Amino acid sequence: MSATTASPLRIQPDANGVCRVEFKALGTQCSLQWRGLSEQNSLQFLNEALGWLEQFEAQFSRFRPSSMLSQINAAAGRDWVAVDRAMEAMLDRAAAMHEFTRGILDATALPLILLWDWQRQHAQLPSAAEIEKAKSLCDWSLIKRRPGAVFLPKAGMGLDFGGFGKEYAVDQVTAIAKRHGLSDCLVDLGRDIMALGGNGRQPFWHVGLQDGRDPQRCVAGVAASGIAVCASGNYTRFFECEGKRYGHILDPRSGWPCAKPLHAVTVLAANALLAGIVSTALVVLGRDEGLHFARATPGIEACLQDDSGLHFTPRFEQHLIQAAA
Repeated sequence: MSATTASPLRIQPDANGVCRVEFKALGTQCSLQWRGLSEQNSLQFLNEALGWLEQFEAQFSRFRPSSMLSQINAAAGRDWVAVDRAMEAMLDRAAAMHEFTRGILDATALPLILLWDWQRQHAQLPSAAEIEKAKSLCDWSLIKRRPGAVFLPKAGMGLDFGGFGKEYAVDQVTAIAKRHGLSDCLVDLGRDIMALGGNGRQPFWHVGLQDGRDPQRCVAGVAASGIAVCASGNYTRFFECEGKRYGHILDPRSGWPCAKPLHAVTVLAANALLAGIVSTALVVLGRDEGLHFARATPGIEACLQDDSGLHFTPRFEQHLIQAAA
């Protein structure tokens, strides 16, 4: 899906000088908010940001048959595929993510993602044999790489950059905003957010923390400025089978949707890439292991929601500005 704005495109500042544009990209609802640019400069910023997103999606989306990622997946078990520097860098990020999370997040998990596809009806759950077969294809250590080329050695293997691609895109659009001289900007790509400066009323942006049990309401709000705010959970993407809900976040170690009873996780960090990777990993780990992982990770703060309430790392509450009513 291309990065497309609502039609007609209007850039009209509100009473606080904030311009806002909403659009769809990377398969999700997105928005950009900013202050301090003329209409002409705002259009230049938008053109560059949306153009970058379109190019990023064209190269790295597994849903586009012509993308380089789709070419790599299509050649699994058959041949090496030539890749450019941008793909080399994405593969490096995937490798770093796998190592950092100790295998909890694995870009080779596509066979499991397809098996548990939350967007289709499931009359029955996958069999143990189907899960084991998919698991045998999900192992980052199997990837073969050499300068300028990559090879997935088993037929049926496949890469998916969903574990970090959108978050990386947030950081890149934020870099574009900075190049255009923006000091007040909020980049929101499907609730993966980076905040610069403030909203014209306060020296920060107010980012609500969705209630994982009722996504139409917020449990709290964060004063975000100079930080990324990334949320993960199974509260919007899931399927039901035999009276039980199964979320879209998978644990590649078990081959099943993560079973730990966390409703939602929010992570604050200096960049969206780190915040997004950690937030997803915490959903898989669950409350106790997740809090331990979060406390041991420098530069992040986390909020985990389960049936008993909200659980914070030591300094997360310093960022809260509004408790749930």
